[in-house]
Amino acid sequence: MKQSITIAALLAVSLGLSAQKPMTAPAGGKAISDELIGIFFEDISSSADGGLYAELVQNGSFEYNPSERDGWGAGTAWRVVRPGHSLGLLEVRMTDGLNDNNPTYMRLHTERAKEYYDYKGWKGFGIENGGFDGISVKGGEKYDFSIFMRNFGDAKQVRVALLEPQTQQGWMPKEPKLLADVVIDVTDQNWKKYSAVLTPDTTSQKAVLQILVLNTGDLDVDMVSLMPQDTYKGHGLRKDLAQALADLQPKFMRFPGGCVVHGGGDGFWDTYRWKTTIGPKEQRRGLKNTWGYHQSMGLGYFEYFQFCEDMGMQPLPILPCGVSCQGANGGWMMRGQAQDVVPMNEMDEWVDEAIDLIEWANGDPATNKWAKMRAEAGHPAPFNLKYLGLGNEEKISPEFCERFRYIYERVKKAYPEIVIVGTAGPGSHAGNPDLENGWKLADELGMPIIDEHYYEPRDYFLNKRQYDSYPRDRKTKVYLGEYAAKDKKLIDALAEGLYLLHVERNGDVVAMTSYAPLFAKKTNTNWNPDLIYFDNERPFLTCSYYVQQMFGQSAGQYYYGDCVTFEGDEPGVCQPQEGVHYGQSVVLNVKTRQLFVKLCNAGAETKKVNVDLSRFKSLKKTATKTTLSGNADDENNYEAQPIAPRKETVKAAKKFSLDLAPYSMVMLQYSL
Repeated sequence: MKQSITIAALLAVSLGLSAQKPMTAPAGGKAISDELIGIFFEDISSSADGGLYAELVQNGSFEYNPSERDGWGAGTAWRVVRPGHSLGLLEVRMTDGLNDNNPTYMRLHTERAKEYYDYKGWKGFGIENGGFDGISVKGGEKYDFSIFMRNFGDAKQVRVALLEPQTQQGWMPKEPKLLADVVIDVTDQNWKKYSAVLTPDTTSQKAVLQILVLNTGDLDVDMVSLMPQDTYKGHGLRKDLAQALADLQPKFMRFPGGCVVHGGGDGFWDTYRWKTTIGPKEQRRGLKNTWGYHQSMGLGYFEYFQFCEDMGMQPLPILPCGVSCQGANGGWMMRGQAQDVVPMNEMDEWVDEAIDLIEWANGDPATNKWAKMRAEAGHPAPFNLKYLGLGNEEKISPEFCERFRYIYERVKKAYPEIVIVGTAGPGSHAGNPDLENGWKLADELGMPIIDEHYYEPRDYFLNKRQYDSYPRDRKTKVYLGEYAAKDKKLIDALAEGLYLLHVERNGDVVAMTSYAPLFAKKTNTNWNPDLIYFDNERPFLTCSYYVQQMFGQSAGQYYYGDCVTFEGDEPGVCQPQEGVHYGQSVVLNVKTRQLFVKLCNAGAETKKVNVDLSRFKSLKKTATKTTLSGNADDENNYEAQPIAPRKETVKAAKKFSLDLAPYSMVMLQYSL
């Protein structure tokens, strides 16, 4: 035992972790949640395919279809290529495909594959994919290519090439710039997966992938994939986007939605079902996205849970509970549309959906079939699921309450240790009947946490202090699961920061928060504002991102409201107050022995601040000061990023004053 402790201590030192014992909190602090800042991932604005999920081929399964978007089909994102005037026919087929979840594939019938004229070795009949607004590759890095193929007749050779197309000159196509290629021998008469590694010799932001059959005859292809080997912790997520999330230091991740939980909105047949998103990629069932495009499910439940583990976050999966989304079929319940519901005699299927997920995440592979599937996917150890969300901002009707109660009671009976998160409907404002009905149901059930949502203009976050009036004796805590000011200027971010100071002060009532939406791709944005914008090359971090980062970095277990005063305030005033555009918080993390002082000024005048940290007896000699400041209307966008935090080391003092500049937020971090 002594040896184990010694090894653990050495490991902690080698990783730069604190090996100190947790400290005792000084008097005067209020116990608060140390999981206040998390993230909410929903596949909106191409956040998954073409975004966080690192797959570079679009529609590699050929399952796009017109029900997802007008004009779409199996050939979307593909085109026929026939260098050297090769001849052939491309045919969409759906009989005898890979499996029922992935029925569509392409048959390439090659009639002539030889060079018809000098084209410097380019020949063959095939198809080309341009990825998501181009395939971005880096010279010298390795990319894993895979494809399922089925041959007919004589053996064939298939050339797979990464190249950069060139502008056509007159009637003669200009030779493309070859980046990398490989030739695969295909002999099997049944579906078989073929793999290769492509290493481009130069960097390209607009590459394409060609698959060229070099012999005559028929060949079927499906599940085309090109993945960089260099992904976040080797688990298939785009490294720069994942790192941007890691830098927020979130404590949990809610997924997969949002409205995505309810599927494409065409009925319960296309509801998001977690079981069809696990297992081998070729066996997963793609789905129409609520936001008007296709979800390949390459980023499925296994990847979500793996990402949470990689980042040290708690997973918070959200499951549907037998009631349609309030926005289903293009309508809104508040306008009188009927709510679609699952008949009560079919609700056991949805109960099983929840219980099976818990067993998949936490069960023993030796005794549970779902846990065995997790182990077969490469994760024999449990994921240690703690939270489970049921429902996403449905209208809190009698039908919803009946179905929610049915699932809730059965899940709690089977797994009482799981913390269930309910929903307060689509608009969590005082006087909203859904909020009132949601809280009534929460009180009746003794629900641990209820999920509130609201998107508002900045004035709401500047002037409202919603949680000051919440009862302290309620068993149910608040999860503010979706919120944002409705613009992305610095003043909006500061309004959100001021509101989060209010949330910290009410951290005994509010247990968790997550800004929404999280991601948006430059060329396919469904919603504004978003926390992180991106293109194929890099993320673009908003002002709100840096405010979230400050709060994520300053998690703690105790809040002190009387260490900071603003000059001119009445004695004993605890900021932030309703209608006052400046505020503060002091948070202590007893586990890491860190103290955080956060100050926010969302007004146009400088504020003088007095800080007294005398109760904290063992402050180290220096502190880290992080400042976010600028003009109220400054905005980070694709052309410019004027707002970013400035860090400096300052001398630590237990009593001091400072001038807090207009439109600024400051965080002081101390070690104890």
